[in-house]
Amino acid sequence: MWPLSSHEDLKGKVAIVTGASRGIGAACAYALARRGANVAIVDLLPADDIRGKIETDFPEVQTLGYEIDIRNKGQVVQAVQATAEQWGHIDILVNNAGTCSRLSLEAMTEEDWDRDISTNLKGSFFFTQAVVFPYMKEQGYGKIINISSISGMIGGVVSSVQGGDSGRSGPAYAASKGGVNAFTKWVAKEVGKYGIYCNAIAPGSVVTELTRNMNYPVDNQPIQRMGEPEDIAEAVVYLASPASNYVSGQVLKVCGGLAIG
Repeated sequence: MWPLSSHEDLKGKVAIVTGASRGIGAACAYALARRGANVAIVDLLPADDIRGKIETDFPEVQTLGYEIDIRNKGQVVQAVQATAEQWGHIDILVNNAGTCSRLSLEAMTEEDWDRDISTNLKGSFFFTQAVVFPYMKEQGYGKIINISSISGMIGGVVSSVQGGDSGRSGPAYAASKGGVNAFTKWVAKEVGKYGIYCNAIAPGSVVTELTRNMNYPVDNQPIQRMGEPEDIAEAVVYLASPASNYVSGQVLKVCGGLAIG
């Protein structure tokens, strides 16, 4: 049930990646497909571009696309069931979809708070529950990777809008990502007996649509550049592959060294 670590071969595996129409999620879907995995892409937005790129570059790989709200449990369950019916099994889940409010505690409304908590934390819960039971549990194997943030570890990352004031990613975002880290560790302890692994990746500043027009003080980092989606995607491949078969319950910081310690 607990195989030794081996090389990063994902041929024939089935992956679900949420928030995968663009940015980090799209890079994750592409990187998994490059290693041979069939990929179900979940997003509120159409995923035609990334699906087309994957199927053009890797003709042996298949994709599915679901335009759903991950905060809706019924839609989540339907997407998971449809993926299992199409390909017969589900081996990898990447919970990447998220929102990020940068409002201060004073300015934040209940609606703002609920959006980040529901998307970043509840959405991960819905998908993890739906994928583990019964699919990963019955097959005795699975890799779950939750995309967190160093905001959930250090209380927000400082940035500034171009031409504007500095600030941090907001309290709801930090709380939700801290929750993702705790959820990851809890799940890892629960599902290890089924041969399932659960880890998280905590990115620092990454160039995506969410960070467009934002400035980050990367001069304070040992690696003095912004991260790229591919930096996160390659870490996802490691945790999704047999190369990490002795790793579970961990939060891997991929942040240019900003959150050392």
